[in-house]
Amino acid sequence: MSGKKAAKVPRAAYERELLRLQTELVKLQEWVRAEGARLVVVFEGRDAAGKGGTIKRVAEHLNPRIARIAALPTPTERQRTQWYFQRYVEHLPAAGEIVLFDRSWYNRAGVEHVMGFCTKEEYQLFLRQCPIFERMLVEDGILLRKYWFSVSDTEQQERFRRRLEDPLKHWKLSPMDLESITRWEAYSRAKDEMMVHTDITEAPWHVVESDDKRRARLNMIAHLLDSVPYHEVPPPVLELPERPESTGYERPPRDLQTYVPDHAASL
Repeated sequence: MSGKKAAKVPRAAYERELLRLQTELVKLQEWVRAEGARLVVVFEGRDAAGKGGTIKRVAEHLNPRIARIAALPTPTERQRTQWYFQRYVEHLPAAGEIVLFDRSWYNRAGVEHVMGFCTKEEYQLFLRQCPIFERMLVEDGILLRKYWFSVSDTEQQERFRRRLEDPLKHWKLSPMDLESITRWEAYSRAKDEMMVHTDITEAPWHVVESDDKRRARLNMIAHLLDSVPYHEVPPPVLELPERPESTGYERPPRDLQTYVPDHAASL
C-alpha cells in the first residue's frame, strides 16, 4: 500500500459489499462440506486491531456446526506440561469443517514472549517448530490461511479509550491490554521476528491494514474467498409440505404455564 491514507469506506457501500461477500462465504462453506475439505483461518494482531469484529462478520451467516470459532483460554497447569501445539491440535477441523482461530499458537511468539510468560528456550523452540508444524498441516491437506491485522499506535489507543468509556465494551479491556501500550516497540520486534521465521511458502502471512475496520473486513474476506478454489454447490431441492388436517389436538389452558412478562408492552 502507498503511504497515503485511504478514505474510509462509506457505510452503504460497506454493507452492500459485506452482504455479497457473506453470501459467497456461505457458498464456500457448502463447498467445504460437500468436498470434505478442512479449512483453518488464523487471525492474529495487536489488541484492538479488529480481529474479533472481522471474525464475527465471517461467521455471522455460517452454520456453527460447520464453521466454529476457537478462542482458547489460558492453558491449565496440565496443558502447560504438554507439547506446546497439543491443545491447538485438538481444535483442528475434521472433514467438512472450518475453524477460525481467534488468536492461535502464535500466542507464544507474541504475548507470551513479550510479557515473559515463557522462557527464552521455549520461545526459540517455538520459532523452530512452528514452520514444521504448519508444513505438516498443509501436507496433510488442511487449507491454512494466516492473517495479521495491523493497526497504528494512535488508532489502537483511540480504540482503547472508546472501550474504557463504553459500558458495553468495557469488558473487552484487561490490564494486560493497556500494558501493551507501554510495550509497543517490544511487540513490534516480536512480530518482526515471528514473520522472519514463520512467513513460509506453504503458509504465508497476509497483512491486513486495519485502521479502517470496514475496509479491513472487506479486504480480508475477499482475499480469503480468492485464495480457496471453491465453487457453488447446488443446494438440495426442498419443498414446503402442506400442513395436515387437525386430528383433534387441543392446547392446554394458558394459565397452566408460566409466561415471560410482556416487557415490550411498557415501551
